[in-house]
Amino acid sequence: MIATTIEDYTQKITNALPFCLQETDISVGKKYRGKVRDTYDLGDKLLLITTDRQSAFDRVLANVPFKGQVLNLTSAWWFEKTEHIIPNHVIAIPDPNVTIAKKCEVFPIEFVVRGFITGTTNTSLWTQYQKGVRNYCGNALPEGLRKNQRLEKPLLTPTTKEEKHDRPISPEEIISEGWMSEKDWLIASTAAMQLFEFGVKTALQHGLILVDTKYEMGKDADGNIVLIDEIHTPDSSRYWLADSFEERFANFQEPENIDKEFLRLWFTKNCDPYVDAILPKAPDELITTLSSRYIQLFEMITGSSFHFPTENIAPNERMLRNIAGYLA
Repeated sequence: MIATTIEDYTQKITNALPFCLQETDISVGKKYRGKVRDTYDLGDKLLLITTDRQSAFDRVLANVPFKGQVLNLTSAWWFEKTEHIIPNHVIAIPDPNVTIAKKCEVFPIEFVVRGFITGTTNTSLWTQYQKGVRNYCGNALPEGLRKNQRLEKPLLTPTTKEEKHDRPISPEEIISEGWMSEKDWLIASTAAMQLFEFGVKTALQHGLILVDTKYEMGKDADGNIVLIDEIHTPDSSRYWLADSFEERFANFQEPENIDKEFLRLWFTKNCDPYVDAILPKAPDELITTLSSRYIQLFEMITGSSFHFPTENIAPNERMLRNIAGYLA
């Protein structure tokens, strides 16, 4: 494990605050702008660019230096480690922010797996539990659970991928409403649970608790079900530090997290991110800390040092140079 402290990279991150990769504009194919990723259709494959945009509450909150690189490279590491469970869409990683991927027919379902009852968003398990919900996505929940408590077994709580807002849905509804065939659901849901089990074990070996996560899957040109998008990143997953969790839980303290949860908490304390049209600007210190945590998580998981750009070059310029061969 890399013995890196959050303070190690503060100055490098602060210097990079004005140079975040916020937007991309490449004159090739059709562009789809997601909350974090920009996707370009190259015909038989996709150009996926992970920007530094930070999203939560179904909107972009800020831009975080090096976040796109961390997400893309963390996913690349996990994709390689989980090929024995399910194939994935990766063709190449020509740039820290870029993945060249197979074009797939994406399932309109997100496979959300939870190992603990926690969260602050409207769809989080803890929020719903507080409202009295005791059956969530077909899972029966017992009485008397506490926030941040480990569940008896991990739960699969799928959501639909809809334009306005994701909707929690049960496996029975997924099949009866025609979102997926029963065969595809069984294969994909089984893979999701196996991926989570592997992720939990691997994270724990590196001092981390993988609390919950989401997976996306689709079918490639040959009809194979493959893992797409991202895997076990600090955007798609919640991580806690393992060595302090039990003591903090026993003392009714919040776990030490190493993901974007503390940014969510800052916004919920300072505004209503679901309602307010204009949000307050997150302090630079908060953004710097978040960037440090993203980098720290990458180093803890992979056991490799994060490589900061050595060239004095804008992210867009570097990226275009590195992907030129794929745009020909």
